Amino acid sequence: MRLEGKNILVTAAGQGIGRASALAMAAEGALVLATDINAQLLESFAGVANISTARLDVTDKLAIQELVARIAPLDVLFNCAGFVHNGTILQATDDDWNFAFNLNVRAQFWMIQAALPRMLANGGGSIINMSSVCSSLKGLPNRFAYGASKAAVVGLTKSVAADFVGQGIRCNAIAPGTVDTPSLGERINAYDDPIEARRNFVARQPMGRLAQAHEIAPIVVYLASDESVFATGQLFSVDGGMTI
Repeated sequence: MRLEGKNILVTAAGQGIGRASALAMAAEGALVLATDINAQLLESFAGVANISTARLDVTDKLAIQELVARIAPLDVLFNCAGFVHNGTILQATDDDWNFAFNLNVRAQFWMIQAALPRMLANGGGSIINMSSVCSSLKGLPNRFAYGASKAAVVGLTKSVAADFVGQGIRCNAIAPGTVDTPSLGERINAYDDPIEARRNFVARQPMGRLAQAHEIAPIVVYLASDESVFATGQLFSVDGGMTI
């Protein structure tokens, strides 16, 4: 068991990468607190060993602080919550920009700020942030607000890593390519021609297919485990060759 006895908090665990990662870490012996703004999605964890659940709105600073204060010693934080806006800079509104940075960046800031004292008191810990291949790694069409916010996650990650590298804290980020999740399905179905939209998403993946959520989970397990003890401040791409 690679994560035996570790206490782990996961945001946006109700579906997609968050859910797959929570299950994978629990299977490796971790005690996982799976959170999501949609409490109904968390019901699917009922009866799963090593997983408890709690509703959490990661854009609510007080709710974050109250939840983290109740947690036993915290070893790993996986910031998975996020949202993808469509459009260029000419189409983006102030509301789009604010929402992207509130959910994709500020929520991670607040989660880390709340969790770090618990980790430091416990002698260290691993923070894993969800970024994207669409960030400082690569520009993608019609992803202005999203790409800017995910690039900010990279900077946030490296800054936290640099500040606490001597205190047992590791902070890394993950940059997936396009993953076939319920969230992606909703965005595809919003197009006038969903079939063509899905075909276009697949076409930008050099492997000729979309990733599955369970194919991203292993890098999360690795970064949560002591196997990655010498890795910090890094952006790990799992993008099916998009950045070759």
